[in-house]
Amino acid sequence: MIFLILLLLFLTSCVSGTFVVNVTQTFYQAEENQNITLEWTFSTRRDTNFSSISTICHLFNKKRIAVLFELREGVETRVSQDPEFTVRLQWDKDGLTEGRLTFHVSRLRTNDSGFYVCDIHTSDGSSSKNCWLNVTAAEELELQRPSESPQAETGVWVTVGVLAAVQVLFVSMACIVLIRYKRRTHNAAMHTGNLSEKQTIRTFISLSESEHEVRLSNI
Repeated sequence: MIFLILLLLFLTSCVSGTFVVNVTQTFYQAEENQNITLEWTFSTRRDTNFSSISTICHLFNKKRIAVLFELREGVETRVSQDPEFTVRLQWDKDGLTEGRLTFHVSRLRTNDSGFYVCDIHTSDGSSSKNCWLNVTAAEELELQRPSESPQAETGVWVTVGVLAAVQVLFVSMACIVLIRYKRRTHNAAMHTGNLSEKQTIRTFISLSESEHEVRLSNI
């Protein structure tokens, strides 16, 4: 019950004047051990400096309420920060005066899931905004993978079938080319043989005629 009350309080943004806080994404989905970037934006002026900005960010879920990050007048403090984020969280100082509060959280855990709320205070006012992060456990991913394996196996067999069909087609074409080549070679040989035989007959006839002429002259 306390969690729901706190959640409702932080879901309602408190805006002072024209100062507005927004989030780049309202929902983040990630896997265990991955890294993620969370970002808030807020309205600023040209003369905005570090000393005029203060913020405190919390993580709310069913198991805990943890301080993600705290900045007091431009100075980071780790006194109240949850130990789980001390090493795993980094933030970009360069974008702060431009109206961007960016966190890089590494090696995500399942208990990092929940609502992330940042209250930002400047000389122009104060406001808050929240986003939701859902971290999927590695065990759940392993259970989801077998359902995808039949599709992968089907794809492999389709590829093998296509390669086999291409190979059969290639062999068939090679056989056809070889048969045509043998036929042409055989026909050429037959044609050459016929020409040789005709030439021999003509030579024999010529020799016979010459011999006959010689005999006539002797008589």
